[in-house]
Amino acid sequence: MVGANNIADVNNIQLAYLDEGEGEVVLLLHGFASSARINWGSTGWVDMLVNEGYRVIAVDHRGHGNSTKLYDAYEYEASMMASDAKALLDLLGIEQAHVIGYSMGARVAAFMAMNYPSVVKTVTFSGMASALVNGVGGAMTISHALLADHIDEVTDPIGKRFRLFAEKTGSDLKALAACIKITRIKIKGEALARLTMPVLVAAGTEDDISGDPEELKSWIKQLETLTIEGKDHMTAVGAKAHLKGVLAFIKGY
Repeated sequence: MVGANNIADVNNIQLAYLDEGEGEVVLLLHGFASSARINWGSTGWVDMLVNEGYRVIAVDHRGHGNSTKLYDAYEYEASMMASDAKALLDLLGIEQAHVIGYSMGARVAAFMAMNYPSVVKTVTFSGMASALVNGVGGAMTISHALLADHIDEVTDPIGKRFRLFAEKTGSDLKALAACIKITRIKIKGEALARLTMPVLVAAGTEDDISGDPEELKSWIKQLETLTIEGKDHMTAVGAKAHLKGVLAFIKGY
């Protein structure tokens, strides 16, 4: 897989996506500054799911990968990204899917589950746990880091981490700077409490961004958790324990 090369016209943008395999549908939603190829292809998720008999749909969110780049922060609300993914499923004639999101993609997955519950068979929030409700912070710091003329001007360690990743992925820095300003909005616990589908929350034990998976149990009674030992926010996504644990979860439904 070289990239998400299919293009769909949805919500007045062009949304790039990949569509591989046959069977029950799994929708994959990548993290900030990443893409379908980087988040899910290069880490083995797509191959694993296809080999296990699933049809995999993975999108490049607006502002990312091969999808349309926008420069107004309010074009990047997580609910809008959820609407993009729902519109794509509608276009493809898909009525229901297992939805897996990583980091920012977990926020998008949460809005899909809240706004389109009949479409979401199961939902997995990976790399994003109690921070869904409590917030992460640092959005403006990261935005400034992305807009700096050169990475050497960035002194904040978290800002530099994101700038390095964005440069490595060949991202549009101005689009990402707009995106980060609004996608970290908090989700009310009461809204998550209304979810009725099976929910899995997965995070690495060294992840300093996601927050505590167990904390979400106070809101989501049917919650299952997956702990990825010794992994941080960047390394958890491709960990074998992560892939196997999420696969076991969706196979249960």
